Amino acid sequence: MSTVLLREDDGLWTIGPTGTPAFPAAAPPLDTMVLEVVGGHLGWNLLAGDEVPAAVLHDLDEAQEWLWAVYGERVALAVADRQAVELPAEPALPALVAQARRLAYAHWAARWWPASTIDGIPALDQRLLDTEIATLTEACESIVDGADADLEPVQAAPVTLGRAGDYALAAGSGGRHGELVFGRGSGGWDWRRCPPGLVDASEHAVSWELTRAEGTTLVRVLAVAAPRLGAPPTHLRPRALLDTSVGAIDTELHLVGDTWQGSASTSAETVAGVHVYVPGVGPDTPSPAGHDERERIRDLVAARLRRATTDDLLLAEIAAAASDSDF
Repeated sequence: MSTVLLREDDGLWTIGPTGTPAFPAAAPPLDTMVLEVVGGHLGWNLLAGDEVPAAVLHDLDEAQEWLWAVYGERVALAVADRQAVELPAEPALPALVAQARRLAYAHWAARWWPASTIDGIPALDQRLLDTEIATLTEACESIVDGADADLEPVQAAPVTLGRAGDYALAAGSGGRHGELVFGRGSGGWDWRRCPPGLVDASEHAVSWELTRAEGTTLVRVLAVAAPRLGAPPTHLRPRALLDTSVGAIDTELHLVGDTWQGSASTSAETVAGVHVYVPGVGPDTPSPAGHDERERIRDLVAARLRRATTDDLLLAEIAAAASDSDF
C-alpha cells in the first residue's frame, strides 16, 4: 500500500507519495502530467510510472470534494484538520483515479508528444486525441476544473511532410556554389520554448552552417518542421538564437517547404549552440538537463507504440502505431 505525506510550506499544502520531492507547482519538468482539479492540481511523473498522484492545494475546503475519492477518508480528514502527517493512500474511487491519470496523460500528449519525422515517431491524430480528452473529461467531471474542464476541441489542419533523409543540412555535401563551409553542426531544442506542433522533436532537428563567399560570412539555421504542421500565426513562428564567438545572434525563421530556415551575416568564426524558441513561450533559458529527459521520453513513447497490448494506450496512440510500419 502506498503512503502519502501531507505538508505545508508558506501556506501552500501538498500531498505526495512518501520519499518523493514536493510537487513542483511553478515549473514542472517535461515528464510531469498535470491535471487542474477543484481547489488545486494533481500531478503524476510519467517516467517514474506514478499511479498515486501528488497534489498541490490552493483551496483546502474546495478540495474536500475529491480528496476522499483520490486518497481516502483519512487523508481528507487530515487535510481538513490541517495536519502535516504521513498516511496510507486508500482511494475510495480507484477507477476515477485511473481515469484522471489517463486524462492527465492525454493532456500531456497534446503538449509534449515527441512527434518526429527524423526519429520515426508518428504524430497523434488531433481529432482522436480531442475526442478522448472530451470523453475522459466527462468521466472526471466531479474533480476537474479550470482549463482542463473545457470540452471545446482544438483542431489542427494536417500537412504531410517529407522523409527523414531530406532534412540533414549538417550532413550535406557542402555549401552553395563558390562558398566555403568552415563550420556546421546539429542538435536538439528545448521543447518548453515552442508551442506543440511547430518543430520536429528530434535531437537532430536543428542544424547550422557557417559559410564564406566574396568576403562575407553567413550563418544559416535550419529546423525541421513538425509532422502534421498546421499554419501557425505570425506571432507563433519560431526564431533562432545562436551562441557565437562574437556574441548572440537572433534571427527569424521562415517556413520553406518542410523546414524552418533563417540566416544572418556575421563575423563569427564558431557557433557554440543554437536555441530555437518562440518569444514569450516557456523559460528564458534552456534546461541544462533537457537532452537526457527528452531522450527518455522518446524511448518511453516508442516503447508504448510497440506494445502488443493496447489496453492502456490512447486511441490516438493506437492509430499512430497502426499507421507506421515501424510499429
